[in-house]
Amino acid sequence: MIRVVIPYHLQQLAMATREVELEVAGVVSAGSIVAALEGRYPALRGTICDQVSGRRRPLVRFFACGEDVSQESLDTPLPGPVASGAEPFLIVGAIAGG
Repeated sequence: MIRVVIPYHLQQLAMATREVELEVAGVVSAGSIVAALEGRYPALRGTICDQVSGRRRPLVRFFACGEDVSQESLDTPLPGPVASGAEPFLIVGAIAGG
């Protein structure tokens, strides 16, 4: 089981808890985690990654083992501790403004 921490606004939209556990088939990557999350919580479709382009939305960041992995390809395998469920994968809503 993969552990995923989602931001408050997505928790409310999905009616989910802060940390959810997901089964991810195949390679554990940001893309496969988002696909599993959207499969379990259909209300999240298109909120993390754009449905047309498939790209991560600009104000959403991904963290694995304390490292920002937002700029890496969505298909890049995540570190072993995330893939094993020992460490959570974090989806964070960035703050913008002046």
